[in-house]
Formats: sequence, structure tokens, C-alpha cells
Amino acid sequence: MRKVRVRTHGVEYRTVARVISLENLSAQWRPELRFLVRAADAEGITKVAQLRSAGLTNLISLTSSLHVADQWQAEPVVETGGILMDEDVVAFADHMNHAHVLYRYTDQHHTVFLTNRCNSYCLMCSQPPTKQDDSWLVNEAVEVANHIASSPHTLGFSGGEPLLLGEHLRLVLDTFAHQHPSTRYDVLSNGRLLANPIYAEHMLKGLSERVTWMVPLYGHADFLHDFVVQSPGAFEETLAGLLNLRRFGQAVQLRIVLIRPVLENLAALCEFIGRNLPFVREVALMACEPIGFALANPELTDIDLREWSAELSHGIRTLKRAKIPAILMNAPLCALPQILWPYAHKSISDWKRTFAEDCATCRVKTECAGLFSWHHPGKFSMKIQKIEGIINV
Repeated sequence: MRKVRVRTHGVEYRTVARVISLENLSAQWRPELRFLVRAADAEGITKVAQLRSAGLTNLISLTSSLHVADQWQAEPVVETGGILMDEDVVAFADHMNHAHVLYRYTDQHHTVFLTNRCNSYCLMCSQPPTKQDDSWLVNEAVEVANHIASSPHTLGFSGGEPLLLGEHLRLVLDTFAHQHPSTRYDVLSNGRLLANPIYAEHMLKGLSERVTWMVPLYGHADFLHDFVVQSPGAFEETLAGLLNLRRFGQAVQLRIVLIRPVLENLAALCEFIGRNLPFVREVALMACEPIGFALANPELTDIDLREWSAELSHGIRTLKRAKIPAILMNAPLCALPQILWPYAHKSISDWKRTFAEDCATCRVKTECAGLFSWHHPGKFSMKIQKIEGIINV
């Protein structure tokens, strides 16, 4: 989650607000929302204070000028690092010393984080789960839905495991679908709790058709999948959950994170999917994110995909024969054989993406997914190689 350094005074509780300019405030103001109103100088802060005195108490000044703020008796929110933009949705409080950017209008990828709890313990988890109660994130997600001004094309929900929220997850999905009916929604979930047919019906019956479930599958047999997710019985629960998603007409993207034990059995996994799960919309083959538990298991997760080109090509051909589309995610083009470039997607979120120094003059940089910001050269990790010359794909 992107953070921006701010200084606040008098904001006792974590508060969600939409960033807005004074010029656009009248067009977007609603009494049930909160607004961080840009005030570049003392005159702007005075104007916001006058509006608050007139009854618009849902306004807070936002300035990047420490000089102006220090002269103002009722201190506004002071942005001391980064740049907040109009229509960003942020959360802030005195005890935080920063603002969380919950939604950035100009981003290509939008994700709402719902919980850090999970019922799996994946070997390469980029967001290691915790047990603390974080149910307050549900209310914040509803606030985000209300504060977004312009509906995005696509928005994702992630965790942790969102299904652990039970009926509260359905509340979040229904709220977003009502507020932003044109948006497509992706739910990143292991699907295990949907094995319960009663739970599945409560969660899925009548759900918006614009929802896609992104469910990981790491093996063609229980011993492999259960080992990767570190949870006995997860394979059977995942398959039952997938079948219930099919029963309620839900779109499914299978996700396969490419760590060593998965790559070693990728051919068998793709054969299994083609034979037993032909209803899935697509299969995403994903390079491992080098953070979280992946750092604790380098012998399994530190991978140079160029050494696995044959396995990737075989798996994609197998899925193609089964008429199941495949995509490649999170991998720079130079880590893939050129024949697989048409399957590669620019999937790394804007705030997570970076490029190596050698990428500056690469001919395919604009089409490349790049690297995760926390990429580090390891023993086997992807070696960046600038692409020069003429490219024909």
C-alpha cells in the first residue's frame, strides 16, 4: 500500500477522505463524505476554514507548505512527502505520521486490501498472514467505495483470505457493485471456504456478473498443492470451491505461482486443469514476488525463468489444446523466450513496479512488466538483459 508522509493535528481516529481542489469542491461535495481540500496558501486555508464555519464540517485543509501551516492556528493536514492528487482516496490520523493512499485515481491497477488473516500459509506468500482482528478494514473498504469519484475499469480485492470475512465480504462486493456498476471486480481468494455448499450459496447467489475469482492451484495432486500452501486438505477444498464457483456461474482465473516444485510438475498440472477444470476463464502463470515468505525459502522461490522455458512452453501448449487461455504475469520480457511474449502482461501494480538501470534503453521497455521494486539479484533470480536490435513477435 502506498504511503505519503503527512503531519496532522486533531485527527484522533483513522479518517478516510477524498482529495479535491477548491475549484472542484462544489461539483463533488456530498454531506456524507469527507474531503481533503487543497490549499496552496493562507488564502486557501482561510477559505476552507470559512466553509467549515458555515457548516461544511466534512472539510479538512491539505497543504504542502510548512510555512503556511506553521502560521495557521487550526493546523491543516500537511503533506511532507510525495504528491497527493485530486480524486485520490486516503486514510490518515495523528498517530500515523503518514497517509495511506487507498485509491489513486491515476493508477492502472487498483486494489482494496480486506484482511491480513488467512487459512493457508503459502511458502512464497508476499503478504505473510497475521491472526489479529482487522475487521475494521471492512468498514474502511465500504468508505473507499463511497469516496471514489470516478469508477475504475477494474478493481481487485485481496488479503489475506477475503472469504474469512463471511457475510461482510458480500457486503463489500455488493456495495462496490452498487456504487460502481460499470467496474469489473477481481477477488483474490484461495476458494477453500467455498467448499461448504451453504456458505457458497450465501456468498455467490445473485452476485454481480462482473466479478472474477482468482484462485491459486499449485499441483495436480494433494501432496503438492498442500505442501505449497502448507495446509493439509487444501487441495480437496480448493477443487470443491472451484466446482461451487462453476455451479453459480462465476468467472474463474486460476493462478499458478512459478516456484521450483510447481515448475517441476507444471506439465502434469496443466494436463489436470485441461481435463478436470475446462470451465476456467484463463490460467495465469505468475513469476514469484521476491518478498515475504519467498525470502525465507530461496531454494524454492529464487528462480530464473529462462532456465524453465521448456516447461513454460509445454504448459501453455497443453492449455491451448484444452482451449483454455494462458497469460504470463510479473515477468520481464527478457526473462521469457520470444515465442512466449504474446502471452506476457504488464501486471505489476504501478506502485510496485521498477526497472533496472539496463532497462533504460531497452527496445521493449514500454511493453514490459518490469520488476518488483524489491527485486534483488540472487543466486538464481532473473537476470536482466537489455534487448537491442529489431524485434518481431
